[in-house]
Amino acid sequence: MAPSTSTTRSANQAAVAASTSFTVALVSGGLAGTSVDTLFFPIDTLKTRAQSRQGFFAAGGFSGVYRGLGSAVVGSAPGASLFFTTYELSKSTLPRLVPHLAREDFAPLLHMASASTGEVAACLVRVPTEVVKQRSQTSAKGTAGGSWAIAQDVWRTSGVRGFYRGFGSTVAREIPFTCLQFPLYERLKLFLARRRTPTGLVADLPALEAAACGSLAGGVAAGLTTPLDVAKTRIMLSNKATPPPGGGGGGTVHPSTTTTTTATTSFRVVLRQIYLEEGLGALFAGVVPRVIWISAGGAVFLGVYEWSKKALQGRPTAAAELRRD
Repeated sequence: MAPSTSTTRSANQAAVAASTSFTVALVSGGLAGTSVDTLFFPIDTLKTRAQSRQGFFAAGGFSGVYRGLGSAVVGSAPGASLFFTTYELSKSTLPRLVPHLAREDFAPLLHMASASTGEVAACLVRVPTEVVKQRSQTSAKGTAGGSWAIAQDVWRTSGVRGFYRGFGSTVAREIPFTCLQFPLYERLKLFLARRRTPTGLVADLPALEAAACGSLAGGVAAGLTTPLDVAKTRIMLSNKATPPPGGGGGGTVHPSTTTTTTATTSFRVVLRQIYLEEGLGALFAGVVPRVIWISAGGAVFLGVYEWSKKALQGRPTAAAELRRD
């Protein structure tokens, strides 16, 4: 039996709606990722240098804080786009597969699962550029040829596996982070929407208020997951011979004083090694710039994403709302 015209039209409209949703998440995510990575890159550089084993000043101190920006920009748009398209798709698909997830009291679990799936997908793009970026950031005098030369060196010495050094530790850091950030972010948006919008719908919450929710959620998650970030940074930098903590980085580095962290070292072993050799404080190295960066970055990242979504979907943006008021 051939489908009726109305049925076909409805199917086409549904397909267009799904396609638009995917496109909106794709474009908005790319814009958000590029904005935040470019704007806050210097703070990320300082955080990475503070966490490196050779010490902050040996890793470059306050000089060349934009070193490695090229590799970050290359990965930011596709990585963020992949995260948000996967996140939005998972939020709409999982409740159909597991009906309990459609209930409000199960919303945090839905957001945890969706964000975790999105992070794993995004890391496929993000980790290779992160490896290159962090090695650029911790090269005290820079590298001739910049990020491209570092990428060539990684390929020459380690092949494809070299670009995914630290993939497991990155995922192990990102999933706890995102399991804290996104349920809190979504809950804060719902809380504000029910009190500050006539409809009580999250979709009608102004982008500026969503940005404030993103800032708070990001800062809380960043502080609590700093030890995981420190371990991830050490693993990604593990192929570099580095002096012991506090060393000047100037002379010959003897094998007995180099870090024992390797690409295959487990995440738990690295955390334990840092704690035993350098103390509890080392696990929270860079916590202040990390919290500042991610709090401010969360506002920009999620604020730009929500603003872009509203603009692409034809909803009033923050600028339009301010003009109307």
